[in-house]
Amino acid sequence: MSAVHPAGTAYGRRIRLVMVVLSVLTAATLAACSSEASGTEDGPDVLRILAGSEVKDLEPMLQRSGVKVKISYTGTLDGAEQVASGGADGSYDAIWFSSNRYLSLIDGASARLSTETKIMASPVLLGLKTAKARELGWESGAVSWEQIATAAREGRFTFGMTNPASSNSGFSALVGVAAALSDAGEALSTQQVSAVTPKLKEFFSAQRLTAGSSGWLADAYTREGGVDGIVNYESVLLGLKGLTVIYPSDGVVTADYPLTLLASAKPDKKDLYGKLTSWLRTPATQKEIMTTTHRRPIVPEVRPGPEFGSAPLLELPFPNRRAAADGLITAYLDEVRVPARALFVLDTSGSMQGERIDALRRALVTLTGADTSASGTFSRFRNRENVVLIPFNDSAGQPKPFVLPERDPEPVLAQIKSYAEQLQASGGTAIYDGLRAAYREAATGGDGHYTSVVLMTDGENTDGSSYEDFEAFHRTLPEAQQKVRTFVVLFGESDVDEMKKIATLTRGAVFDARTGSLAAAFKEIRGYQ
Repeated sequence: MSAVHPAGTAYGRRIRLVMVVLSVLTAATLAACSSEASGTEDGPDVLRILAGSEVKDLEPMLQRSGVKVKISYTGTLDGAEQVASGGADGSYDAIWFSSNRYLSLIDGASARLSTETKIMASPVLLGLKTAKARELGWESGAVSWEQIATAAREGRFTFGMTNPASSNSGFSALVGVAAALSDAGEALSTQQVSAVTPKLKEFFSAQRLTAGSSGWLADAYTREGGVDGIVNYESVLLGLKGLTVIYPSDGVVTADYPLTLLASAKPDKKDLYGKLTSWLRTPATQKEIMTTTHRRPIVPEVRPGPEFGSAPLLELPFPNRRAAADGLITAYLDEVRVPARALFVLDTSGSMQGERIDALRRALVTLTGADTSASGTFSRFRNRENVVLIPFNDSAGQPKPFVLPERDPEPVLAQIKSYAEQLQASGGTAIYDGLRAAYREAATGGDGHYTSVVLMTDGENTDGSSYEDFEAFHRTLPEAQQKVRTFVVLFGESDVDEMKKIATLTRGAVFDARTGSLAAAFKEIRGYQ
């Protein structure tokens, strides 16, 4: 029997502030492959952890654990590949992601891992506005993924979800829906992925909002609405006002947050790991985790609170091979999801000469498939996507559109690569003329696509219209165009304050590539397109 209950009551409001802060912190550091969480220096008394951003809200608690912890954050796929390849050995002592399931599918990964300790749990669920849940008759009684999929196909509700190639919540949701709709037994196979793809396409036709992280998705939903609900961790949904959380009767995929010791860790670090995990699993700490973050306790001594409902959670099967998991993500990106329309506004002014224009060329080429890592493969321009490149210097250049077909995208990817490699730097910096050109372009040919703008500049505006001019122009746009987000990449001597104002005005985000890789920033942004 499925269970539903309203979210956003007193217990939910306690987590709201945490989620807003988390989403802001996430947006501020998205461009780096990994970012340091604290100034703690390395030493024999410091446990170095490579983690997903989902556990960032636990940092204040960890300061009371009695163990010095230094956490670096990275994306789930990047982290999994780093660990499996041995790249984490010596730099980190442990890893802490919301799940190790994808990592466990990579050949050789198990040899890199030692002890795994589950810390907490949170299933990935659908949260709907209470009025919409009532309209659909889902306030009580059994609700299956099949029923949810039918309502989605019929256009009876809309939802937001994170990109499965960028965020574990999106990946877990995709796995759960695919497993439920395919009646998978013990494991989700490549053949079942192929067979269920048409049903997945119907289900995700109702998706209207995407994101690269669960925190940013929740914040965007809270600020803007625009959809009837979101798919996210139960812990996130319980912190949002006016939602009814749906617990599908045919099962879920649950994050269990395993803090995992690396096999390469030295003996003194193993002792620190044991001390930290023991503290995290004490009843007092488990209760604190439950009440402050709304994740379920993992130890039997602590009874889950009433906010979690009484329905038992049936765990849906996971892919049995990496090929099946990768095939599911690929099917989502190339066939299932609403395709993207990505407009890149690119600074080619004189200050970009030399290494900077080379970095821009490399970043664009990376998105044509030059990066063969899993994260690179998934972040490339996708089948069915429309890509528009708009260079600017002392004025906006002519927009160059590229339309990727449903099959065989390689010729168009080669055209984008050739165009990128020919970019030259000269002239002034007319940032806002470039942005205006992008928003005019966004008014044409974007039906049936997610449209977004990426602005990359290495300096301040020196030519053409001003920020105030652009702001006035933006206010005159039709509502649909005003909803187009701009994701700003800080590079070189970018005017940070003005770039943040652009992101705020357009409800986008800022990615800082001033001390990191421009290609990494572009890859991270792909999770939001």
